[in-house]
Amino acid sequence: MDMDAFFASVEQLDHPELRGKPVIVGGDPTRRGVVSTCSYEARVFGVHSAMPSSQATRLCPDAIWVTSHFGRYGEMSRKVRDILETITPDVEPTSIDEAYLDVTPGATGEHPVSIARRIQAEVDLLGVSCSIGVASCKTVAKIASDHEKPHGITVVWPGDEAGFLAPLRVGVLPGVGKSTGDRLAKLGIKRLSDLAAMDDTSARQVLGRFGPDLTARARGIDSRPVHYDRDPKSVSNEHTFSVDVREREEVERALSALVTKVAGRLRKDGLAARTLTVKLRYSDFTTPTIQRTIEVATDLEDEMLPVAVALLRSAWTPGAGLRLLGFGTSGFEESAVQLDLFAEGDQVDLRPQRKALAEGLDAVKKRFGDSAIQRGLAAMPERPDPDTHPS
Repeated sequence: MDMDAFFASVEQLDHPELRGKPVIVGGDPTRRGVVSTCSYEARVFGVHSAMPSSQATRLCPDAIWVTSHFGRYGEMSRKVRDILETITPDVEPTSIDEAYLDVTPGATGEHPVSIARRIQAEVDLLGVSCSIGVASCKTVAKIASDHEKPHGITVVWPGDEAGFLAPLRVGVLPGVGKSTGDRLAKLGIKRLSDLAAMDDTSARQVLGRFGPDLTARARGIDSRPVHYDRDPKSVSNEHTFSVDVREREEVERALSALVTKVAGRLRKDGLAARTLTVKLRYSDFTTPTIQRTIEVATDLEDEMLPVAVALLRSAWTPGAGLRLLGFGTSGFEESAVQLDLFAEGDQVDLRPQRKALAEGLDAVKKRFGDSAIQRGLAAMPERPDPDTHPS
């Protein structure tokens, strides 16, 4: 189940004057912000999530920009989650607006398609909408949920998985990012049928050790269960400053230190996160949070930090006093699942080397203490080590 333009739809629910209009939720279009999400009325102009605000403004100059209200989105998300958990306890949230459910026939006593219709109808009563993919495995259900947005239900019957996937472009497969898609295109692999046709040996030669898994999922083969262990829900750290900070360099150094701590905890627990959150608390105690879900789960600070900095810059202006800064992660997967295989262009992905380096640094810190070695950006000699509060 995937909510339709969730943040924008909540804003249109709360502000009826926005309904039917192009609404963009995100950073200030006059600054270096990014689009968090947008209504379908804005999407027809080519606007999409994670797009720079300046570009979105050029594409849709008449858009109505709305500041994120994550507390409200969280409240609505919990209401949707309550609906799902009345259906089955086997619910795996992957972000604030998306979840897998295991409704294997016979387990609930109701046909899965009937369940999908009932979920959609109950979500409609909240004033927002969702799209649902019904299939025999996670990969196909995920792709199917995007197939007829908004407010669609797409059913892929057992045995039809490969046929459903075959004509679709490779980029719809979770884990195939732009760089991997570009590399596959150079090899003439543009559709999932092309990818599915590769044998395991060729897949490993072309795509590395994850190649066979990727080609199997292109055929609709995915044995991953719905993982409904809800602990931990998040891994995060916060830092309360002794005096309000206002300088970009100092704030970003503190953010880097938090990201490094959280990444280390993820690696220790064998987790990788898709949803990254930055929390701010201003001098007047207002406490906004900014969140983004990335395409491929990660446990590496090198991959988290650029996103965290972008989130920070979209919500905070140097000069505004900050009392507290936090960084959190959620939407967990096992850290071994690393499917964005290649860097930009023809450069081979260096993630395995970066992970090995990160784990080596973890070992140094475990033996000699956290202050034994730090990222350059995170080093803050002018202040004592931050008083962090893990949650």
